[in-house]
Amino acid sequence: MKQTVKQPKVVVVGAGSLFFGRQSIWQMVHSEHLNSGTLALVDTDEKRLAKLLKLAQMVVEETGVSLTIEGSTDWKDVLPGADFVVLSFANQTVRYRGIDCEVSEKYGIRMCSGDTIGPGGIFRAMRELPQIMACARDIEALCPDAWVINYINPSAIHGIALGRYAPKLKSFALCDGLHMPHVKRRYAQRAGIITKEADYTPEVEQAFDFRIAGVNHFTWLLKAEYEGRDVAGDIAASLKRAAETGTDGGDQGAKALHNDAISYELYRGFGYVPTCVAHTKEYVRFWQGKNVAEEALPQLSLWETEERYRRHDEMWEEIDAFVSGQRPISEYMTAYGPDHATDIIENMVGGLGKPFYINTWNNGAVTNMRDDAFLELLCDIDMEGLRPRPVGEMPRGLRGMQELVLDTHELTAEAVVEGSMDKLLRAMLTDPLTQSIADSEAIIAELLEREREALPEHWQQQRTPAAAQS
Repeated sequence: MKQTVKQPKVVVVGAGSLFFGRQSIWQMVHSEHLNSGTLALVDTDEKRLAKLLKLAQMVVEETGVSLTIEGSTDWKDVLPGADFVVLSFANQTVRYRGIDCEVSEKYGIRMCSGDTIGPGGIFRAMRELPQIMACARDIEALCPDAWVINYINPSAIHGIALGRYAPKLKSFALCDGLHMPHVKRRYAQRAGIITKEADYTPEVEQAFDFRIAGVNHFTWLLKAEYEGRDVAGDIAASLKRAAETGTDGGDQGAKALHNDAISYELYRGFGYVPTCVAHTKEYVRFWQGKNVAEEALPQLSLWETEERYRRHDEMWEEIDAFVSGQRPISEYMTAYGPDHATDIIENMVGGLGKPFYINTWNNGAVTNMRDDAFLELLCDIDMEGLRPRPVGEMPRGLRGMQELVLDTHELTAEAVVEGSMDKLLRAMLTDPLTQSIADSEAIIAELLEREREALPEHWQQQRTPAAAQS
């Protein structure tokens, strides 16, 4: 396929993001398909924005590419002419996720991440989605032909909202957990097909039939065959061995604790391997709160607010070192690498024909789920659009849980966009982790009060019975 955008303009809204801003600079400079275009960085924090703009300009000068760097604290300044708009911002997410997790624990809901399902996922959408929809309206006015890529959790909720409430825009949602080809290569190693990355050849890629599907952060390996032989059991066995012999979790925090063991337990129960267990373990009740005994695997560890602050501080110390010259900018070129979003942009601009896991409408890929189910699926994608590859059926049991998560996400999107307290409570009651109407109302009441400054005012004007009494 021929390249259709000669000098692409990519706008990154939320350039100070821990996981994206730095990598976007790396990819835009390295890619021959992108490095003659424009990278526009947007962040409301002027000091952070200034550091990233300086870093980007230093990298451009170091490499000698013709990439143009722009920046602003207001996205409206840089949206005109955009071919791609990547949404990657968050409102004090470390702080508020800590509050979400603290309050939820009082009612038996233990969240190790708290940004997609449970009260944490619902309230993060309440904080972020209004800004996403405000940006979408400005994109419609200033660059209506741009591709809009949501990189903000809860990714599925925000993707659903963009698709339903800004349908004229070309949009999809991403998560970096299933970044291709890395995820497929990792499972090839798990299955014993290869022993090291260098063994992953195009021939191995072709012979490895590998299919993942599900709602974002709740995806499952539905098929893994190598040269016609089922290797899913081999992958599960490797997880069991790792759980028995490894130091599961290391220093990566609550999201990483006991992942191999939990993956194997879920495989043992459902017959399929979860592919995003750092989040998936938060979607099921088995390691939650009130009624869970400490058995072989303990309850989920809670999201660690202070540890996350430390990681953010380290990121900015690293950027300061490059910007100040303490570390040579040449080291930046080897310190980072490609990112899921910019890999996809490069693929689209260059017509490279690579498949990627993307959150989008099902459209028949999973044959026993509705076409408008918003799922994470392997897609072919170019400037003309994206086309999910066939998956087959979602197994019974898993399908029921998928539908419950989808209903929770869709109700959350509706509640936030419509400002409906009735639908907010309905989303909380539908969520797979809540067990009580009274507890759900109490969680809503306490979070509305403690996060008042981050939420639209209309939520304070319509209160649940529990909130009205608080």
